[in-house]
Amino acid sequence: MKKLVTLIVVMTALSLGVFTATETLAQRGMMWKGSGGWGSGRPYARMYNPQTVETITGEVVSIDRITPMKGMSYGVHIVVKTDKETLPVHLGPDWYIENQDVKVLPKDKIEVKGSRVTFKGKPALIAAEVKKGDEVLTLRDANGFPVWSGWRRR
Repeated sequence: MKKLVTLIVVMTALSLGVFTATETLAQRGMMWKGSGGWGSGRPYARMYNPQTVETITGEVVSIDRITPMKGMSYGVHIVVKTDKETLPVHLGPDWYIENQDVKVLPKDKIEVKGSRVTFKGKPALIAAEVKKGDEVLTLRDANGFPVWSGWRRR
């Protein structure tokens, strides 16, 4: 009987500890926050304009992780050198890009289809599709809807 009471006390203490830790993490903003600010209705996603879609071809100069706007999680950003310019290209959230089969690396020759925008006062492209050889990394549909948000459409 004494062992049963001890077991109940220990289990109750552990349950309270897990609950308290979860509450503390949630209060500090460390819990999963959905799309990390990359959802289709968020301010950053609304920058994509189907009317300004163009296709560029060039070489990847660099790959970086950036936080496009306050409150967003990291995103993957590449710089592409074309015959005419060197242009920043925003691919999408790090958590999505890192889990795709198509990997974009420095010195890769790629073709990018995306919306030309002004980002922090400078031209940039928000990518909808990246072609690398025969591989295609699809990021947005024709209306600019992010593929990582696709499950919410159902």
